[in-house]
Amino acid sequence: MGTAQSELCQSDGLSPRERRQSSILDAAEWLFLEQGYERTSLAEIVKRSGGSLATLYELFGNKQGLLHAIATRWCNDESMLRSVECDATESLSSIDILKAFAYRQSDLMESPRAVALMRMLVSESLRDREFALQIYHDLHIPALNELADLFALWAATGRAEIDDPKAAARLFFDVVVGDSMLNMLMGIEVERLNREQIDWRLQPFLTHFRIG
Repeated sequence: MGTAQSELCQSDGLSPRERRQSSILDAAEWLFLEQGYERTSLAEIVKRSGGSLATLYELFGNKQGLLHAIATRWCNDESMLRSVECDATESLSSIDILKAFAYRQSDLMESPRAVALMRMLVSESLRDREFALQIYHDLHIPALNELADLFALWAATGRAEIDDPKAAARLFFDVVVGDSMLNMLMGIEVERLNREQIDWRLQPFLTHFRIG
C-alpha cells in the first residue's frame, strides 16, 4: 500500500476492508433508493462501488445481506437510544429525556430515507419469513432491550414505578410511532405529529408509571 493511501486509511479510522464495505453499502443504498430494491442488480452495485462481485459476496452474502447491513448501519447512525444516553448525562429529568427521545424518534420515522428503507424491509420480510425474523431480532429487539434497561434503572433508583420494563418499552414505542409507522408504510399522507401532540400522547404513559 502506498504512503498516501495508508495515510488516508489512518485518517478516517477505517481498515481497507471496512472502506470497501462502506463503499459497497453506499452504492447499494443509493441504487435501492433511486430505482428500487427489486430492480437493482448486484452487477450495478459492483459497477457503482468500484469493487468486485467476489468481494460483495464475501462481505454480505447476497442482496438480502446488503439490505440488512444498510438497515443496521442506518439504525446505528441514527440511534435514538444513544441520544437518550447522552441526555441522561446532562442531568435532565426522566420526563425531559423521554420527550426528547420521542421527538427524535418521530422525526426520524417520518424522514424520506426512513420511509423508503422501511418499505423495502417490510416488502422483503413479507416475501421471506427468515429475513423478517433476522431483522426483528437484530434491529428491533436490541433497541427494545436498551430502552427496557433504562426503565429498569429508573425503577431501581426511584425515578419511576415500572414493574415490567420490557412491556413499558414496547408500549412507549407503540405510543410514539405506532400509527405513524402504519400510515408511512401504507403511503397515507397525514399531518405529522407536533411536539404538543406527542406530549399529549405521552402524558398517560408518564402518569401511569409515575415517571418524574
